[in-house]
Amino acid sequence: MAELNTEEEQLEAIKRWWKENGTSLIAGVVIAAAGIFGWKAWQGYQANQAEAASMRYQQLLTLASQPTLEDAALAQAREQVTALNDEHGGSLYADLATLIEARLAVADGDLAGARAALSALIEGTERGYLKDLARLRLARLELAADEADTALATLDAIASKALDAQRLELRGDAQLALGNQDEARDAYREALATAEAGGQPLFGTRLKLDNLGAEEATL
Repeated sequence: MAELNTEEEQLEAIKRWWKENGTSLIAGVVIAAAGIFGWKAWQGYQANQAEAASMRYQQLLTLASQPTLEDAALAQAREQVTALNDEHGGSLYADLATLIEARLAVADGDLAGARAALSALIEGTERGYLKDLARLRLARLELAADEADTALATLDAIASKALDAQRLELRGDAQLALGNQDEARDAYREALATAEAGGQPLFGTRLKLDNLGAEEATL
């Protein structure tokens, strides 16, 4: 353009350039506009989905927080869990709903169902803390079913430091169930020390240690 000498030559060059590039330029503008619109539409959809999941989860919490659940309320709670997993699978709300599903199953005496729900969460979630929380609860159910060795293996897979005190206490319970009093004593001591260092309350563990006749029951 800088080498052209007359206005006519400049105008002719612009016309020629537009003829060669105008269509692609317009297409690019249209595609960019469509991309922006699509992104905003996607953001709106995501926001609506998150709001819907939150509302379902709040309804589930309201049902699950009742002191006792009648059959109808229990059925409603399970419907909410199913809906959250079907409509919002993979979301945080769906994972939390599965934890509640396991708790409801325990309250209903369905220990096998509770274990199945926790196992599904362990296999399905990418959230490390929730995975480990499910492992902790699964280990408790395994221990209640006299499967102490299985419970220990489940506890070994827990990596979240925030759950160390509870994990160690449950390890002590499992070792005690296997008749390993020294190992149980060590686990209880470590659980108490970990809880104290983290400022976490750990109720009943000191009594368990005292019942073992530990020489250093107080830390």
